[in-house]
Amino acid sequence: MNASNLPGPGHYINRIARLSQRWLEPQLQKLGLAVAQVPVFGAIKTRGPLSQKELARLLHVEQPTMAQLLTRMERDGLIERKPDPADGRSSLLCLTSLAIKKAEPAQELLVAGSHIALKGLSQREIATLTRLLQRVLANLEEALDAG
Repeated sequence: MNASNLPGPGHYINRIARLSQRWLEPQLQKLGLAVAQVPVFGAIKTRGPLSQKELARLLHVEQPTMAQLLTRMERDGLIERKPDPADGRSSLLCLTSLAIKKAEPAQELLVAGSHIALKGLSQREIATLTRLLQRVLANLEEALDAG
């Protein structure tokens, strides 16, 4: 089989994402979390309280999908809405103390999954792979933003 018969990078990126999620989902379920919640945790933890609109834009998720996810997270006691001091009609989403307690073990699971996926790669290979994937991601985000 020659290189022209091999699947392209998109095939492997898609498979890696799906397999990673299949490994991570049951691990997170033990903590009472879901894979879809992880980016929300990360965004709020990194940037502080955010509006639903800001989260949807930042995470490239449609508003209705984000609304459903946030409703479930609020129901499960992971986030709470607080009035936005800059806009009385809007609210900001904050992590609850329960979410903060779950964030560290969830982060440990993400690191463990990364170690499994990158086993056998050198630090240099990991750095190169990371740079290349960042470029691919930036290209796709740019194309999406250009509409």
